[in-house]
Amino acid sequence: MSQSHKKLGEILIESGLISQEQLDAALVQQRRTKEFLGKILVKTGAIKEKDLLETLSKQFNIPYISVKNKYINWEFVKTFSASLMVDYGCFPLERDDWSVTIAITNPLDAWALAEAEKQAGGLRLKTVLISSDEMSQLIQRYQQYMRGNIPKMFK
Repeated sequence: MSQSHKKLGEILIESGLISQEQLDAALVQQRRTKEFLGKILVKTGAIKEKDLLETLSKQFNIPYISVKNKYINWEFVKTFSASLMVDYGCFPLERDDWSVTIAITNPLDAWALAEAEKQAGGLRLKTVLISSDEMSQLIQRYQQYMRGNIPKMFK
């Protein structure tokens, strides 16, 4: 069975990252809170976010990258809504003639992906996974960039 057809919990157990008991406890919490399973496992300390992202990367065949030293074209980024980044956790990284690359922290968030697709203006969407810390840093850098450009908008 391919990784994409297996459930996250199965893959994590097979990889030795969690036990059946940890999965069962997280599933009970998931039914109660409606949160994503991976988020629960990270919050409870059952796994590290890096392990979750590496597993999701394999499961969905989405690259897991670091954007720490990546050049960001802020003029391109600001063509997308701040809501896409802040509310949906999707960050536009780059575009070419046919596609837009979006960094996400959760590949299962269909609402976020639909919003990113809508804002991509008909271009194909490529997704990459990044950590929530890196997403927060990108959003902070974006907000600093926008604050620095507010005076220029009124000249």
